[in-house]
Amino acid sequence: MNLRAPLVWLLLCTYPLVVASATANGGTDSFGLPGLRYVLPLLVVVIPLVLLSRRPLVALTLMLTGCLIVAAYVWSWEFGFLRDVRYLQFITIDLTVGYIATHRSPRVSIVAAVVACLAEIAAIAAGRLASAPSFILAVVTAMLAAWLIGNRNRERRALAETTRAQEASQAITAERLRISRELHDMVAHSIGVIAIQAGVGARVIDTQPGEARNALRTIETTSRETLAGLRRAVGALRGRETADGRYPPPLEPVPGLADLDRLVAATADAGVRVDVHWRGPRRQLPPDLDLAAFRIIQEAVTNVVRHAGTDVCQVTIGHGDDDLTVEVTDHGSAGAVPSGEATGHGFGLLGMRERATLLRGDFAAGPRPAGGYRVAVRLPLPATA
Repeated sequence: MNLRAPLVWLLLCTYPLVVASATANGGTDSFGLPGLRYVLPLLVVVIPLVLLSRRPLVALTLMLTGCLIVAAYVWSWEFGFLRDVRYLQFITIDLTVGYIATHRSPRVSIVAAVVACLAEIAAIAAGRLASAPSFILAVVTAMLAAWLIGNRNRERRALAETTRAQEASQAITAERLRISRELHDMVAHSIGVIAIQAGVGARVIDTQPGEARNALRTIETTSRETLAGLRRAVGALRGRETADGRYPPPLEPVPGLADLDRLVAATADAGVRVDVHWRGPRRQLPPDLDLAAFRIIQEAVTNVVRHAGTDVCQVTIGHGDDDLTVEVTDHGSAGAVPSGEATGHGFGLLGMRERATLLRGDFAAGPRPAGGYRVAVRLPLPATA
C-alpha cells in the first residue's frame, strides 16, 4: 500500500497548526515545552519539502509564507535565541531555489530566485535585525550561489541528455548501415549464384538432366539461406526489443570464417573453384571481426564469379600475432569489373572498405600488374583476442 500520498496530505493539513504554534507567545513557549520553540520554526520550512519533487514552486511559496510569519512574530522577540534556526530556514530556501534551477527553465528559476531573495530581505526587515545590511548581503550572495549551482547542474544534465540522444542516433545509423551492408553482401552473392545456376540449368536441361537437377538444388539451397538471412535483417529493422531493453538473438548463427567451406561449395556450384590457404595458427576471433572477414571474402568471391571471367581464385587468410589478413586474388580480366567497382566507388567495394574501416583496418583493391584482380584487407586484433 502506498502511504506517501496520505502522509503528504496529513503534513499539509497540519502545516497551519505548526505555523500557528511556532508563533504562539512570540515563539518563547509552545504547549509548555520550551524545546518546541527550536523545532517548530524549523518545521515551518521543512514540511513543504514533501512537495518539492512534484510541486517545487508550491513548496517554495509555502516556505516563504511561513518564514515571513515566523519572522514577524518570533524573530523580533528572540534576536539571538533563534539565530541558528533563522540561518537554517534561509539555507533550506536557498537549497529549494537551487533544486528549481536544476529542474526548471532559467526563466522560471530566475523568477523564483528573485522572489525568494526579496522574501528573505522582507523577513529580515520584519524581524528588525540589528545587523540587517551585512545580513542582506549574505542572503543575496547565498541565493545567487544557489541559483548558479542549480543552473549549472541543469546545463550539465541537458548536455548529458543531448549526448545520450546523439549517441543513440549514431548507434541507430551505424546499425542501419551494418544491416544494409549485410543485405547487399548476402543478396548480391546469392543472386549471382542463382543467376549462374539458372543459366546452367537452362542450357543443359535437355542434354544433361542430372546437371540441371543439381543446378536447381543449388538454387533452392541458396534461396532458403538468403530468405533466412532476410528474416534476420527484417527482424533487426523492426527493432524487436525485450523487456530488459535488449534485442533477442538471431534464430540462425551469425556467419564467420568457419562457414568458408559452405561458401566454397556454393561458389564451386557457380563454376568458380576457390582455393583457401591458411597461414599461422588459427584462433578464436571476436564475432564482429569474424563476421567482417567472412563478408569481405564473400563479396570478393562474388565479384570474381560475376565479373572476372575465370574459373579459379585464391583466398589467403593469415593469422598474425596482432592482426588478421585476408587476400583474394584471381587471374581473370580486371576490365570486366564494372567501372564503379574498379574505382572503389561501387557498393561492393564500398561495403568492404567500410567494414575494414569500422574495425580500424586497412583495405586495398585493384588490378594486379600480372593480370587479374586483388583484394587485400588487414584487420587488427584486439588485445583480448
